[in-house]
Formats: sequence, structure tokens, C-alpha cells
Amino acid sequence: QVQLVESGGGSVQAGRSLRLSCATSGFTFSDYYMGWFRQGPGTGREGVACVGSDDSASYADSVQGRFTIFRDHADDTLYLQMDMLKPEDTAMYYCAARRRSPYTSSWYCSRRSSNFDNWGQGTQVTVSS
Repeated sequence: QVQLVESGGGSVQAGRSLRLSCATSGFTFSDYYMGWFRQGPGTGREGVACVGSDDSASYADSVQGRFTIFRDHADDTLYLQMDMLKPEDTAMYYCAARRRSPYTSSWYCSRRSSNFDNWGQGTQVTVSS
């Protein structure tokens, strides 16, 4: 049973940093591509960043250069390092996982929420100006 548990959210001032963690269990970490998504009040779920099973990453334009997604294969944890935070980054952040098809390249990942079938419960990030 796939389990994803996010942590690390909080309230910070603009310009500061936070690191989100997603502890995983119940699946072979390296066989899955993963992503971070966020959803603010009254908005849809936005794909922030994703990482392939070979650790290749892709970012939304809104966070490119400020956020870094990476995975630690030693403890099967996904991270999102968020630097230079802005008030518009305020949202609930979710991690997600999807088993990579054997016909899909190891670098593949997706920032489309419909491509994921395993989700964590979310962690709140609030950035004040």
C-alpha cells in the first residue's frame, strides 16, 4: 500500500526558505516518478515540480530558479527546497507518486495531477509579505 506523508510546511515571511519532505512507504521508490503540487484558496491544483525515476526534474515557470525538487534514495524521501518564497506561493502542498511504465523513459515525469494516482494529505505553506 503506497503511503505518502508530507511535512515541513509553516508560516514564513517573503524571501525566506522552507524545505518540504514527503516520506514514502509501500512501494519501490526508484520505480516511481513523483511530483509536488499545490492548491491555493479558490484555485485548481498546480503542478509545481516533478522528478523522474532517474532524478531528472521539471519545474513550473512560476518556481523555476527558486524551488528544487530532489529525492533521497537512501531513505525513500522526496523533498522540495523552496527559496525566495513569495506570498503567491501560499497554498497547501501535496506530494504525489505514480509507478513508471516499463515503456516509459526513466527521465519521464509529469506535472499534470491527472497522471498521478497516489497522494499525500498535504502540508500548508503560508508566506506573508
